[in-house]
Amino acid sequence: MIDSIVATADIQALATAIVNTIREPFLVLDADFRVIIASRSFYETFKVKPEHTHGLLLYALGDGQWDIPGLRLLLEEIIPQQSAIDDFEVEHDFPGLGRRTMLLNAQMVRYESSADLTILLAFTDVTARRVVERDREALLAQTEELLRQKRVLLQEMEHRVANCLQIIASILLLKARTVTSDESRQHLRDAHERVMSVAAVQSHLHAGDDVQQIVVRDYLSKLCASLSASMIGGAEPSPVLEVIADSGVIGSAQAVSFGLIVTELVINALKYAFPSDRPDAKVLVTYASQGHDWRLTVSDNGVGKIESDATPAKGGLGTVIVDALVKQLGARLDVLDAPPGVSIAITRTATPSQLPAAA
Repeated sequence: MIDSIVATADIQALATAIVNTIREPFLVLDADFRVIIASRSFYETFKVKPEHTHGLLLYALGDGQWDIPGLRLLLEEIIPQQSAIDDFEVEHDFPGLGRRTMLLNAQMVRYESSADLTILLAFTDVTARRVVERDREALLAQTEELLRQKRVLLQEMEHRVANCLQIIASILLLKARTVTSDESRQHLRDAHERVMSVAAVQSHLHAGDDVQQIVVRDYLSKLCASLSASMIGGAEPSPVLEVIADSGVIGSAQAVSFGLIVTELVINALKYAFPSDRPDAKVLVTYASQGHDWRLTVSDNGVGKIESDATPAKGGLGTVIVDALVKQLGARLDVLDAPPGVSIAITRTATPSQLPAAA
């Protein structure tokens, strides 16, 4: 009997010691929700004393500060049905502490030797965490709103740019119809075509959602389809404009240069490579990439570079435009005989200084 009493006292002392080592506030309640043991951290956190806690009803502690509807729901309805609950969130104004958000973990303990039961109740203060989470959510919402506004402004800018280009192109075309000089008329028409090519590049470049990374195959296919519709139309027989490209991607800044180069070279090929109608006339645009290296080629099966002007004349506006864009890309341009036509290759082999810096 004495050994049993000693053992019981030892167990009580051990349980109290274990509870006091827990850093988070911790309570042991009886079946009537009276406090059997409260941890040292519970007293320190909620600023209550043992004499005002031990043996008292939980709901009566601290002048009723624990008489919380959410806590009653947990202890009186949820725990009897589920025995254990993790991270049950309660928000409440605690005297001396202010408003706090607590996660409650509860466990019901049943004994084999008696009908008594005990409820273990642990508290985790997540107030600061919730503040950080709310701030993060507010910042995220603000960022998304700024991005939305940016997209709206970008779309408005693109719309205005497209309208301005259309107006300029219309003025050039109208002026070409009024001048008497054939040379001036041709220069105005060339300028009109280039303005329209810039408009086409701008339109296709921003057709997708992601304007930072452009899939070359899709971009060139749409651009060349537009060029084919405007330059070739439904004429029979008409040259075929074909695109063969891999799935490489380029930045939007590169895509502008790509589009203008391809537009300039394709327009010249369609205008000069086939001085007479041919049923097999073809202009081929290819793109192949490997890592940071790539090769863009515009070729035709026309009359060749000696007999035609399929490449922009040396020193002409077309040459100046293409050369400047090729240099901007850090690439090299080669004009090759590709019997029976011409092949113009723009090749970029990245040097160490051109490669992205390692993260």
